[in-house]
Amino acid sequence: MPQTAPERREFRYERKFFIDQLDGQEVLALVKRHPSLFSEIYPPRYINNIYFDHPLLENYSDNIDGSPIRKKARVRWYQDLFGKVAEPTLEFKLKEGLMGTKISYPFPAFRFQKGFSGRYFKELIQASPLPPEIILYLKTVEPVLVNRYRRWYLATPDRTFRITVDADLTYYHLKKTNNQFLFHQTDRLSIILELKYPREHDPLADRVSSGFPFRMTRSSKYVQGIERVYL
Repeated sequence: MPQTAPERREFRYERKFFIDQLDGQEVLALVKRHPSLFSEIYPPRYINNIYFDHPLLENYSDNIDGSPIRKKARVRWYQDLFGKVAEPTLEFKLKEGLMGTKISYPFPAFRFQKGFSGRYFKELIQASPLPPEIILYLKTVEPVLVNRYRRWYLATPDRTFRITVDADLTYYHLKKTNNQFLFHQTDRLSIILELKYPREHDPLADRVSSGFPFRMTRSSKYVQGIERVYL
């Protein structure tokens, strides 16, 4: 069976801002009035993620402890949360301080529905064409959280600085077996704005970010989800 080839992006800076006094449309309007001339570059869409972690939630602890080097594994797909997932992607999100990148692999199609179990996912992984070292790593973790949000995409005219705006953040606790998805938490008051740009443009980033009246945050949506549905 041929192995699945990864797609790896270059490391880039990722500055996050937390907003809790405006709704999504108000944030978009403010971003579009920025002197850097941000405009929407893709239609908005819903993003769904299944996050993996170790039994003692080591990835969560690394983030809370402020570890400068962090890794998260997730399976991502778009639009509908439930039903057949035809083109999911396995992503490893790597962070080094304020810089991040992703390594992505095509993941086997599956159904996300009531009754979902970690064992079902393990069987998918074992039968997949993923590289052996990736399969070995995924055997050491388990699916622990689902999150979903609506995302808008904006960029400067030259695409040097990009922004994502995430709203309607929803989190589901994942048990090992027989998930019915009856319990979830939706945060309709918080917005996460992320400014992303290549490392060579960091000298200009302070001038761009200072145009936003928002506070920077280190906390990730994964951390927020774990704290809402586990702790």
